Amino acid sequence: MTKPASNVRQSARSSARVVQLRKGATLEMVRLTCPDSGQALKIAERFGTAVIDSDGIRDLHERLISETADALSEGLGERAMQIHLQRIVGAFVGSAHGAGQFYSKAVTEARDATAKAANDARDEDLDGPVGYDSAAHRKREFAADMGIQSHALRMAAEGAVAAYKHIVGEVWKPFDRPVEDPGRSVDRKAAAAQMSAFD
Repeated sequence: MTKPASNVRQSARSSARVVQLRKGATLEMVRLTCPDSGQALKIAERFGTAVIDSDGIRDLHERLISETADALSEGLGERAMQIHLQRIVGAFVGSAHGAGQFYSKAVTEARDATAKAANDARDEDLDGPVGYDSAAHRKREFAADMGIQSHALRMAAEGAVAAYKHIVGEVWKPFDRPVEDPGRSVDRKAAAAQMSAFD
């Protein structure tokens, strides 16, 4: 007696290995976590920090990637160049995304500390002695520094992504690599060793 077709399909699906992918950071994720030029300018004005040249950073990194590709063009084939640039641009985007996440955390901590400091009944959050900043003030200053840094890295990433599109002719996308499952490979090795006993 043969198995019904639906059972065969179901058993084939259940025995197929599911490969999980580790998702890389995207430029959209960077834009969601890092301040844009307007926000960076506002931070610089309110905290008295240097105003950075956002467009200059972006343009410099676009030229950097383009000049790197020009220098490598004779030694690398088209596909090798694409793979190399994909990794390089991925490093810029990943760095900016990490900085943006750190900035978001710093802003949350600054908001929490400032809200606590506004409560007059909390002695531990009051301003420090004369000449010393309060904990809330230090957290706000730190968040401002992280905002400017993450904005600078966002501009570098945007320049790198723009260069990739110009050189390769495609929009840059992160490489989604399979999640490694070391337990599964150990199980396979153990099974192979056990099966060799039957030879």
